[in-house]
Amino acid sequence: MTDRYLMCAPDHFTVAYAINPWMKGNIAKDNRDMALRQWSALHGMLTRAAQVQVMPSAPGVPDMVFTANAGLVLESRVVLSRFRHVERQAEEAHFERWFRQQGMEVLRLPPELRFEGAGDALLDRGQPLLWLGHGHRSESACAPLLQQMLDIEVEPLRLVDPRFYHLDTCFCPLEGGYLIYYPAAFDAASRERIHARIPAERRIAVISADAAAFACNAVNTGHYVFLNRASAILVKELRSRGFIPRQTPLGEFMKAGGAAKCLTLKLNEARLAPARSVA
Repeated sequence: MTDRYLMCAPDHFTVAYAINPWMKGNIAKDNRDMALRQWSALHGMLTRAAQVQVMPSAPGVPDMVFTANAGLVLESRVVLSRFRHVERQAEEAHFERWFRQQGMEVLRLPPELRFEGAGDALLDRGQPLLWLGHGHRSESACAPLLQQMLDIEVEPLRLVDPRFYHLDTCFCPLEGGYLIYYPAAFDAASRERIHARIPAERRIAVISADAAAFACNAVNTGHYVFLNRASAILVKELRSRGFIPRQTPLGEFMKAGGAAKCLTLKLNEARLAPARSVA
Protein backbone atom coordinates (compact mmCIF):
# COMPACT_ATOMS: atom_id res chain seq x y z
CA MET A 1 0.00 0.00 0.00
CA THR A 2 1.33 3.40 -1.01
CA ASP A 3 1.69 5.82 1.89
CA ARG A 4 -0.21 9.11 1.81
CA TYR A 5 0.99 12.35 3.41
CA LEU A 6 -0.37 15.81 4.04
CA MET A 7 1.77 18.88 3.42
CA CYS A 8 1.07 22.62 3.42
CA ALA A 9 3.05 24.97 1.18
CA PRO A 10 5.11 27.65 2.99
CA ASP A 11 3.35 30.58 1.29
CA HIS A 12 2.95 32.32 4.65
CA PHE A 13 5.84 30.72 6.52
CA THR A 14 8.08 32.99 8.56
CA VAL A 15 9.66 32.98 12.00
CA ALA A 16 7.31 35.49 13.60
CA TYR A 17 7.67 34.61 17.29
CA ALA A 18 9.76 32.43 19.61
CA ILE A 19 8.03 29.46 21.23
CA ASN A 20 11.00 27.07 21.16
CA PRO A 21 14.79 27.46 21.49
CA TRP A 22 15.36 27.20 17.72
CA MET A 23 13.24 30.28 17.04
CA LYS A 24 15.13 32.50 19.45
CA GLY A 25 17.42 34.77 17.49
CA ASN A 26 15.78 33.84 14.18
CA ILE A 27 12.70 36.07 14.19
CA ALA A 28 12.32 37.60 10.70
CA LYS A 29 15.63 36.03 9.63
CA ASP A 30 14.08 33.37 7.41
CA ASN A 31 14.31 33.46 3.64
CA ARG A 32 10.90 32.67 2.14
CA ASP A 33 12.24 31.96 -1.35
CA MET A 34 14.76 29.51 0.07
CA ALA A 35 12.08 27.96 2.27
CA LEU A 36 9.90 27.36 -0.79
CA ARG A 37 12.79 25.74 -2.66
CA GLN A 38 13.60 23.50 0.29
CA TRP A 39 9.94 22.56 0.81
CA SER A 40 9.52 21.85 -2.90
CA ALA A 41 12.59 19.61 -2.92
CA LEU A 42 11.20 17.53 -0.05
CA HIS A 43 7.78 17.45 -1.70
CA GLY A 44 9.32 16.29 -4.96
CA MET A 45 11.37 13.54 -3.33
CA LEU A 46 8.41 12.32 -1.30
CA THR A 47 6.04 12.23 -4.28
CA ARG A 48 8.38 9.78 -5.99
CA ALA A 49 7.85 7.30 -3.15
CA ALA A 50 4.35 8.12 -1.86
CA GLN A 51 1.20 10.14 -2.51
CA VAL A 52 1.16 13.72 -1.19
CA GLN A 53 -1.87 15.93 -0.66
CA VAL A 54 -1.29 19.66 -0.22
CA MET A 55 -3.74 21.71 1.83
CA PRO A 56 -4.16 25.48 1.36
CA SER A 57 -1.98 27.72 3.50
CA ALA A 58 -3.46 30.69 5.35
CA PRO A 59 -2.17 34.08 6.48
CA GLY A 60 -1.57 34.67 10.16
CA VAL A 61 -0.61 31.07 10.94
CA PRO A 62 3.03 30.78 9.76
CA ASP A 63 3.62 27.42 11.46
CA MET A 64 0.74 25.69 9.67
CA VAL A 65 3.39 24.40 7.26
CA PHE A 66 4.24 21.92 10.05
CA THR A 67 1.31 19.61 9.34
CA ALA A 68 2.61 16.89 11.69
CA ASN A 69 1.14 18.97 14.49
CA ALA A 70 -2.38 18.97 13.02
CA GLY A 71 -3.51 15.86 14.85
CA LEU A 72 -3.01 12.15 15.40
CA VAL A 73 -4.38 9.95 12.61
CA LEU A 74 -5.33 6.31 13.04
CA GLU A 75 -7.33 4.68 10.26
CA SER A 76 -10.23 7.06 9.40
CA ARG A 77 -10.11 8.98 12.68
CA VAL A 78 -8.03 11.94 13.78
CA VAL A 79 -7.54 13.33 17.27
CA LEU A 80 -7.29 17.06 16.70
CA SER A 81 -4.47 18.99 18.35
CA ARG A 82 -4.96 21.53 21.14
CA PHE A 83 -1.89 23.73 20.94
CA ARG A 84 -0.19 24.94 24.10
CA HIS A 85 0.91 28.29 22.69
CA VAL A 86 -1.67 30.87 21.68
CA GLU A 87 0.42 31.67 18.58
CA ARG A 88 -0.55 28.31 17.07
CA GLN A 89 -4.10 27.85 18.31
CA ALA A 90 -5.69 29.48 15.24
CA GLU A 91 -4.35 26.56 13.17
CA GLU A 92 -6.80 24.17 14.79
CA ALA A 93 -9.84 25.42 12.85
CA HIS A 94 -8.00 25.21 9.51
CA PHE A 95 -6.89 21.63 10.18
CA GLU A 96 -10.30 20.55 11.47
CA ARG A 97 -11.98 21.92 8.34
CA TRP A 98 -9.54 20.05 6.09
CA PHE A 99 -9.97 16.74 7.94
CA ARG A 100 -13.76 16.99 7.78
CA GLN A 101 -13.61 17.75 4.06
CA GLN A 102 -11.74 14.45 3.62
CA GLY A 103 -14.54 12.60 5.42
CA MET A 104 -12.46 11.81 8.49
CA GLU A 105 -13.97 11.48 11.95
CA VAL A 106 -12.56 14.27 14.12
CA LEU A 107 -12.08 13.51 17.82
CA ARG A 108 -11.20 16.00 20.56
CA LEU A 109 -9.55 15.70 23.93
CA PRO A 110 -10.94 17.74 26.86
CA PRO A 111 -10.24 21.47 26.35
CA GLU A 112 -8.03 21.72 29.43
CA LEU A 113 -5.51 19.22 28.02
CA ARG A 114 -2.74 20.25 25.64
CA PHE A 115 -1.93 17.81 22.86
CA GLU A 116 0.13 18.46 19.73
CA GLY A 117 -0.81 15.60 17.44
CA ALA A 118 1.78 13.59 15.54
CA GLY A 119 4.46 15.94 16.83
CA ASP A 120 4.20 14.12 20.16
CA ALA A 121 2.18 10.97 19.36
CA LEU A 122 3.99 8.46 17.15
CA LEU A 123 2.82 4.99 16.18
CA ASP A 124 5.34 2.20 16.47
CA ARG A 125 6.01 0.39 13.18
CA GLY A 126 6.51 -3.07 14.63
CA GLN A 127 3.78 -3.44 17.27
CA PRO A 128 0.34 -1.96 18.08
CA LEU A 129 1.68 0.79 20.31
CA LEU A 130 1.48 4.57 20.49
CA TRP A 131 4.43 6.49 21.93
CA LEU A 132 3.45 9.77 23.61
CA GLY A 133 6.02 12.49 24.30
CA HIS A 134 5.26 14.88 27.14
CA GLY A 135 7.05 17.44 29.26
CA HIS A 136 7.10 20.42 26.91
CA ARG A 137 4.00 20.63 24.71
CA SER A 138 1.65 17.67 25.23
CA GLU A 139 0.49 16.47 28.64
CA SER A 140 0.95 12.99 30.11
CA ALA A 141 -2.72 13.04 31.16
CA CYS A 142 -3.58 12.56 27.48
CA ALA A 143 -2.20 8.99 27.56
CA PRO A 144 -5.15 7.13 29.18
CA LEU A 145 -7.66 9.11 27.14
CA LEU A 146 -5.90 8.37 23.84
CA GLN A 147 -5.69 4.72 24.84
CA GLN A 148 -9.45 4.65 25.43
CA MET A 149 -10.41 6.71 22.37
CA LEU A 150 -8.28 4.77 19.91
CA ASP A 151 -8.17 1.37 21.62
CA ILE A 152 -4.39 1.22 21.50
CA GLU A 153 -1.71 0.86 24.16
CA VAL A 154 0.03 4.15 24.93
CA GLU A 155 3.59 4.40 26.27
CA PRO A 156 4.41 7.86 27.71
CA LEU A 157 7.94 9.22 27.35
CA ARG A 158 9.15 12.28 29.24
CA LEU A 159 11.17 14.81 27.24
CA VAL A 160 13.78 16.73 29.23
CA ASP A 161 15.80 18.78 26.70
CA PRO A 162 13.95 21.95 25.56
CA ARG A 163 15.62 21.76 22.14
CA PHE A 164 13.66 18.57 21.54
CA TYR A 165 10.29 19.93 22.51
CA HIS A 166 8.26 17.43 20.44
CA LEU A 167 8.78 13.68 20.40
CA ASP A 168 9.27 13.66 16.63
CA THR A 169 12.37 15.85 16.96
CA CYS A 170 14.27 13.07 18.76
CA PHE A 171 12.41 9.81 18.09
CA CYS A 172 11.47 8.19 14.77
CA PRO A 173 9.90 4.71 14.54
CA LEU A 174 10.88 2.93 11.31
CA GLU A 175 9.31 0.11 9.32
CA GLY A 176 9.97 -3.34 10.75
CA GLY A 177 10.05 -2.11 14.34
CA TYR A 178 13.33 -0.18 14.05
CA LEU A 179 13.89 3.13 15.78
CA ILE A 180 16.10 6.20 15.37
CA TYR A 181 16.33 8.17 18.62
CA TYR A 182 18.45 10.50 20.71
CA PRO A 183 18.68 8.99 24.23
CA ALA A 184 19.73 12.22 25.97
CA ALA A 185 16.40 13.85 25.07
CA PHE A 186 14.61 11.55 27.55
CA ASP A 187 14.70 11.01 31.29
CA ALA A 188 16.19 7.76 32.61
CA ALA A 189 12.82 6.07 33.21
CA SER A 190 11.72 6.78 29.64
CA ARG A 191 14.96 5.42 28.21
CA GLU A 192 14.32 2.23 30.18
CA ARG A 193 10.82 1.96 28.73
CA ILE A 194 12.17 2.41 25.21
CA HIS A 195 14.77 -0.29 25.80
CA ALA A 196 12.15 -2.63 27.24
CA ARG A 197 9.94 -2.34 24.14
CA ILE A 198 12.53 -2.09 21.33
CA PRO A 199 15.28 -4.75 21.12
CA ALA A 200 18.85 -3.42 21.10
CA GLU A 201 19.45 -4.68 17.55
CA ARG A 202 16.57 -2.53 16.28
CA ARG A 203 17.57 0.68 18.08
CA ILE A 204 19.71 3.29 16.32
CA ALA A 205 20.94 5.85 18.85
CA VAL A 206 22.16 8.97 17.08
CA ILE A 207 25.11 11.13 18.12
CA SER A 208 24.55 14.68 19.36
CA ALA A 209 25.51 16.23 16.01
CA ASP A 210 22.84 14.19 14.22
CA ALA A 211 20.28 15.09 16.88
CA ALA A 212 21.07 18.81 16.47
CA ALA A 213 20.61 18.43 12.69
CA PHE A 214 17.15 16.92 13.34
CA ALA A 215 18.14 13.58 11.83
CA CYS A 216 15.45 11.97 13.99
CA ASN A 217 12.85 14.29 12.45
CA ALA A 218 12.65 11.98 9.48
CA VAL A 219 9.96 10.63 7.16
CA ASN A 220 10.04 6.87 6.61
CA THR A 221 8.05 5.36 3.76
CA GLY A 222 8.97 1.83 2.79
CA HIS A 223 12.76 1.56 2.68
CA TYR A 224 13.27 5.30 2.21
CA VAL A 225 14.17 7.67 5.05
CA PHE A 226 13.94 11.35 4.14
CA LEU A 227 15.78 13.73 6.46
CA ASN A 228 17.59 17.05 6.66
CA ARG A 229 21.11 15.75 7.24
CA ALA A 230 22.80 12.60 8.51
CA SER A 231 26.37 11.79 9.52
CA ALA A 232 28.31 9.06 7.75
CA ILE A 233 27.81 6.96 10.89
CA LEU A 234 24.02 7.25 10.73
CA VAL A 235 23.93 6.66 6.98
CA LYS A 236 25.89 3.46 7.49
CA GLU A 237 23.61 2.35 10.34
CA LEU A 238 20.50 2.89 8.23
CA ARG A 239 21.91 1.16 5.17
CA SER A 240 23.02 -1.84 7.23
CA ARG A 241 19.38 -2.35 8.20
CA GLY A 242 18.07 -2.10 4.66
CA PHE A 243 17.01 1.56 4.63
CA ILE A 244 17.86 4.10 1.94
CA PRO A 245 18.56 7.54 3.45
CA ARG A 246 17.75 10.57 1.34
CA GLN A 247 19.10 13.89 2.60
CA THR A 248 17.56 17.20 1.60
CA PRO A 249 18.51 20.54 3.25
CA LEU A 250 15.75 22.07 5.38
CA GLY A 251 17.70 24.79 7.16
CA GLU A 252 15.04 27.45 6.75
CA PHE A 253 12.55 25.32 8.68
CA MET A 254 15.17 24.46 11.28
CA LYS A 255 15.07 28.15 12.21
CA ALA A 256 11.52 27.51 13.39
CA GLY A 257 12.35 24.16 15.00
CA GLY A 258 11.18 21.76 12.30
CA ALA A 259 12.45 19.55 9.50
CA ALA A 260 11.18 16.69 7.30
CA LYS A 261 8.81 14.94 9.70
CA CYS A 262 7.37 18.23 11.00
CA LEU A 263 6.47 19.18 7.42
CA THR A 264 4.40 16.03 6.84
CA LEU A 265 1.49 14.12 8.36
CA LYS A 266 0.93 10.50 7.40
CA LEU A 267 -2.72 10.02 6.48
CA ASN A 268 -2.99 6.25 6.04
CA GLU A 269 -1.98 5.09 9.50
CA ALA A 270 -3.08 1.47 9.84
CA ARG A 271 -3.67 -0.48 13.02
CA LEU A 272 -1.02 -3.17 13.46
CA ALA A 273 -2.06 -6.61 14.62
CA PRO A 274 -0.49 -7.96 17.84
CA ALA A 275 2.53 -10.18 17.29
CA ARG A 276 1.76 -13.88 17.41
CA SER A 277 3.35 -15.77 20.24
CA VAL A 278 5.49 -18.77 19.31
CA ALA A 279 4.55 -21.96 21.18
